[in-house]
Amino acid sequence: MADVKKIATREGYGNALVACGAKYPNLVVLDADLAGATKTGVFQKAYPDRHIDCGIAECNMTGIAAGLATCGKIPFISSFAMFVSERNFEQIRNSIGYPHLNVKIGASHAGITVGEDGATHQCNEDVALMRTIPGMTVIVPADEVEARAAVEAAIDHDGPVYLRFGRAAVPVINDNPDYRFEIGKGIVLKEGKDVTIAASGICVAEALEAAKKLKADGVDAEVINIHTIKPLDEELIVASAKKTGRVVTVEEHSVIGGLGSAVCDVLCAKNPAPVCKIGIDDTFGESGPAAELVVKYGLDGEGIYQKTKEFLA
Repeated sequence: MADVKKIATREGYGNALVACGAKYPNLVVLDADLAGATKTGVFQKAYPDRHIDCGIAECNMTGIAAGLATCGKIPFISSFAMFVSERNFEQIRNSIGYPHLNVKIGASHAGITVGEDGATHQCNEDVALMRTIPGMTVIVPADEVEARAAVEAAIDHDGPVYLRFGRAAVPVINDNPDYRFEIGKGIVLKEGKDVTIAASGICVAEALEAAKKLKADGVDAEVINIHTIKPLDEELIVASAKKTGRVVTVEEHSVIGGLGSAVCDVLCAKNPAPVCKIGIDDTFGESGPAAELVVKYGLDGEGIYQKTKEFLA
């Protein structure tokens, strides 16, 4: 995919906030001393009176956002996924989730593609945590186009939303006039009859690459972009599983509690089918170049291809 345009989803986050600034005058952005990294700095430059740097105090930032939401504002809180979701979990649960306030959470630098920052900063548990909060919507955009669309959809949605963005540049796969984003609705990127590959985030582009390799082996894979982990598009998952009979899930997240677990939950209840979960296998990440880590943990096209072949065998 060397010739494909690559942009980090966090870039889409920052650009979308700026684009929405004029349309939504009650939009306010808060950051925990990471405006440059999370890309909210561009909003700060465009709307300095609507940006609040709370310093390295994520829990305090969340309390401020909750207060702003009760006054009719639409606040976005931004930091690295590790800090904004895990260090901050109690505050998100009790100050945002419990009163069901209209606060949006922009979680940047998620997953192993934080790279050299290592295991302490590689947040592979955040989707699992956010899924457990009643009323929380959880979105993992596949590319920069989807990230921008997801931000505006989150603004239009009444209630808390967790948006997961990455540090590394990833292929742009949704840059077409027919693309349409809707919370809770997956997108079939490739029809197939032999196996379903349901992927989220950076793994969507890699799943498409794996499908090409499988096709060369005579395996017709259906590829679905599940950008919304909660609420999950249960109807689409069940329909695809009924058609193919076997499901593979792929995510840059622990195989415990994320996309794979959500898919297993719905299939167990509505259409039992064999499932292979590809992700971070109950382990911490490690320091290293993002691209090499993706390969090591089997989240690249070749890794997905090999694991899917083993599953089908």
